Amino acid sequence: MPKPAYAAKRSEETAIPGRRSYLTRGTGAYRRASLALFLSGFSTFSLLYCVQPLLPIFSQEFSVSPAESSLSLSLSTGFLAVAIICAAAVSEGLGRRSLMSISLLGAALLTIATAFAPNWHLLLVIRALQGLALGGVPAVAMAYLAEEIDPRGLGATMGLYVGGTAFGGMSGRVLTGIFAEYLSWRPALFLIGAIGLAAALGFIALLPPSRNFVRRPGFDPRFHAKAWLGHLANPVLPFIFAIAFLAMGSFVTIYNYAGFRLVAPPYGLNQTELGLIFTVYLFGIGGASTGGLIGDRIGHFSVLLFGLALTAAGTALTLSVALPSMILGIIVLTAGFFMSHSIASGLVGRLAHGTKGHASSLYMLAYYVGSSVMGSAGGWFWAIDGWAAVVTFTLVMLTLAFISACAAQRLARGKA
Repeated sequence: MPKPAYAAKRSEETAIPGRRSYLTRGTGAYRRASLALFLSGFSTFSLLYCVQPLLPIFSQEFSVSPAESSLSLSLSTGFLAVAIICAAAVSEGLGRRSLMSISLLGAALLTIATAFAPNWHLLLVIRALQGLALGGVPAVAMAYLAEEIDPRGLGATMGLYVGGTAFGGMSGRVLTGIFAEYLSWRPALFLIGAIGLAAALGFIALLPPSRNFVRRPGFDPRFHAKAWLGHLANPVLPFIFAIAFLAMGSFVTIYNYAGFRLVAPPYGLNQTELGLIFTVYLFGIGGASTGGLIGDRIGHFSVLLFGLALTAAGTALTLSVALPSMILGIIVLTAGFFMSHSIASGLVGRLAHGTKGHASSLYMLAYYVGSSVMGSAGGWFWAIDGWAAVVTFTLVMLTLAFISACAAQRLARGKA
């Protein structure tokens, strides 16, 4: 009698060191894991970015400045970056699946709690806690995939996960704006939290337990420090981390300041029209999943380089004064960025030597620090010479990312 595709009763504690039993493409377990990770990406990013369209409302509701209102997002992303590093260490003892489940449930419940925040400061505290909770997903999800998925199908599954993050980032912004327009902001956040809770429960029901993970009881700071330093000493991985920093910095810079350009003459878009720009994240889903599939077939570095070049081409296209060309440029750069991100994040799992959770946490740390630091730095260029300066700054970052990818490809020859 043939063995089932996945022995569901095996727990994370019973994984046998040295013996690998991967989830292979075409099996029910592989499909369930892929869908579960899509739900985790969707939930994480919809809950993280749901407040972005509410910033003007917060400013008016709580009598705070626009800069202060942005703390409801920046505090979450800042604490998320810190939590990602801690999550890698915690998951070694708690387990990948357990930590992701707790994180998704906690973040969804905190979003629901935000809807009932009586004052501004408590709202900020809840959003900061939400960032800490969400840190248990991104790095650990990548580690789970690298450990459990057959390397021949890893690119496709990683692409689906990144596609989920794109869909979540879009949905969190668009749905919250629609709900807030018709119901007000508190019911909007409650509904987004409820959707996130449903996604978390779906994740828990679908994701197979780990079979290649070996739990490390207790907490050994020296072990974790050695693991992080070991990945930084890997000749290839620092270049992949640099790509995460530069590519995400480029992407966020364009999205941060495109709105300033599009509400000004000659475009004069209103807030509703501007919000619809986020629907181009759908092309990011396509770019991530397509990039992963093609990377499994023709080579991951080839697709990574193509994705970065596509991002740069789309960025350059936004220099056009014609609105259709501007929108097309945003579509192209979005598809290219998510293609690059899905490939680069998958390469971390392929190239890391053990402790993949620690390697993934360094990648995600670089990713979010790039978002925060370079996304803000783009404002200096906007103040100097408007959109042309922003595009120049972004293209320089993408050029450096392309050079980093070439260096990584040369050093990793035969390894990925």
